[in-house]
Amino acid sequence: MHATEEPHPPTTRVVLADDSLLLREGLARLFAEAGYDVVDTYSDADSLIRALDATRPDLAVLDIRMPPTFRDEGVRAGIVIKRTHPRVGVLLLSQYAEPEYAADLLGTGAHGVGYLVKDRIASLDELRDAVERITTGGTVIDEAIVRDLIARRHDPLTSLTAREVDILTLMAEGRANRAIAASLFLSVATVEKHTTSIFAKLGLEDTGTTHRRVLAVLTWLDQST
Repeated sequence: MHATEEPHPPTTRVVLADDSLLLREGLARLFAEAGYDVVDTYSDADSLIRALDATRPDLAVLDIRMPPTFRDEGVRAGIVIKRTHPRVGVLLLSQYAEPEYAADLLGTGAHGVGYLVKDRIASLDELRDAVERITTGGTVIDEAIVRDLIARRHDPLTSLTAREVDILTLMAEGRANRAIAASLFLSVATVEKHTTSIFAKLGLEDTGTTHRRVLAVLTWLDQST
C-alpha cells in the first residue's frame, strides 16, 4: 500500500510589463527562479490589462514609466487592475523611489498592492516574501519610499521617540506587529504599546487591520506632498 502524496500547492501565476526588453526578460527569469509561473510578459501596460481574462494571473508586476508618455502608466494600470480584477495582486517595480505614486495606488483602498525599488531587491527570499504578502491581501512598501515620506513631514514627527519612528517606518512598510517585534528584537506587547502611543500622538485611529493601518499612516505622511 503506497502512502498518499500530499498535493502540491498551486503555483502563483505572474504577468509582468516593462518597456525594456532586457529588464523584462531579466524580471521574468528572476520570478521563474523564485518558483513562480511567469504566464506572459508585455512591453506596455495596456496589453497586459487586455489579456487579464485570458492569463488569469495571481500577480501583475508593472514598471511605472512605460509607453506612451513614460510618466505613470504602471500606476494607472495598477489602479485599473484593482478595480476590474480585485483578486489580482499588483506590484509596482521602479528604478526610483517615488512616494507620490505609492500614495496614488494605496489611496484607492485596494488590498494586495506593493511598490518596490528594483535595485533594492536583494534576494529571492525577499522577493518571495513580498509576493506572498501581496497575493494574500497585504501591502508591501519599499523602506526608501517610507523614509522619504517621513522626511517630508519631519516637524509633526518630533513628538515621536526614536523607537516610535523605527516602528512607524516598519509599520508603513506593511509589517505586522509580530514582524516588527522580530526586526527590532522587542516583544509583541512592547510593539503594541508603542503603536498605541504613535496613533495617539498622530491623531490616527488604530483599526486593528494592517492594511488600513498602512493607508492611515501613508495618508497622514502624504498630506503636504
